[in-house]
Amino acid sequence: MNLKIYTFALGLMAVNFSSQVKDTLAEKMMIYQLPNGGWGKQLEDKSTVNYNLPLDKNLLKKIKSTGDDHATIDNNATSREINGLIKAYSATKNPEYLKSAEKGIGYLLLMQYDNGGFPQYYPNKGLYRKQVTYNDNAMINALTVLYNTAEGKNNFDVVDSTLKEKSKAAVQKGIECILKTQVLQKGIFSIWADQYNEITLQPDKARAFEPISLATGESVGVIRFLMLQPVTPEIEKSIKSAIQWFRHNKIEGYSYNVSKQNGKAVRVLAKDKNSVIWARFYDIHTNRPLFGDRDGSVKYNYNEVSEERRNGYNWFGDFAEKLIAKEYPKWLENNKITE
Repeated sequence: MNLKIYTFALGLMAVNFSSQVKDTLAEKMMIYQLPNGGWGKQLEDKSTVNYNLPLDKNLLKKIKSTGDDHATIDNNATSREINGLIKAYSATKNPEYLKSAEKGIGYLLLMQYDNGGFPQYYPNKGLYRKQVTYNDNAMINALTVLYNTAEGKNNFDVVDSTLKEKSKAAVQKGIECILKTQVLQKGIFSIWADQYNEITLQPDKARAFEPISLATGESVGVIRFLMLQPVTPEIEKSIKSAIQWFRHNKIEGYSYNVSKQNGKAVRVLAKDKNSVIWARFYDIHTNRPLFGDRDGSVKYNYNEVSEERRNGYNWFGDFAEKLIAKEYPKWLENNKITE
């Protein structure tokens, strides 16, 4: 065979092989994708989406019967799948993965409110699902996907140019919402609440044990997202104010340890002179650590929380430790900003 023809044939075989390469996880993600482009964290029968399960006839039937009302950005749903599909496309160049990811990005753009916020679910508006939701990093996960799309970062450079432009506008709206929802305390910016009324953008409660409060873990995620953005006077003030709040409201001399006893989690707040932690929630007016219970009551003493909730929820953590010690100083240095 002529050398040129042989080389061309090998190249053709390589292209054909590449087009046939499949990623098992990505294939499953496409099967679970809902008609509106999003993904659920649960199926119609309320079972949790689990990509480790084999796709037998019974499971496929459950997936097919799950409707758009289950589409959500809670518990990493939708952002997890979009990121996974983009990664799979980068490795395999299978166009179906990119197509599915782009449909997911379209869903995120569709669910964003005009005020820039994101509900926990869309189109499901039941209970607290329609609230603008920072809880479990829902809104920040969605905005990070759109940021990567707009900027072509982390393999998202392959996304359709129209989606990139729409994502750029969505990110700007999201930043405006973030700045509007930073809680003011006597004229001074603090951090962010878990969720907000979707119309008034005022802090709101969600589940019975998630009262209106300042949310530390989610606020760390918000700050990290703002640090990715070009620095404006508003963003600089927002970040600096939030960092100051974290510094003033740390809990020194305590650690929060989680262990297993008889297969159940046991969470213990203990004295530890070398440890610094923050409460999960703080009173929105007084900055006192607070704790919600199943009956909707609010406690200010951790030991007064029912045993089920005390051990069934993470009430403390070293949420802002790395942010304050490493990430914030690096952000200041990289942007030539003085404290």
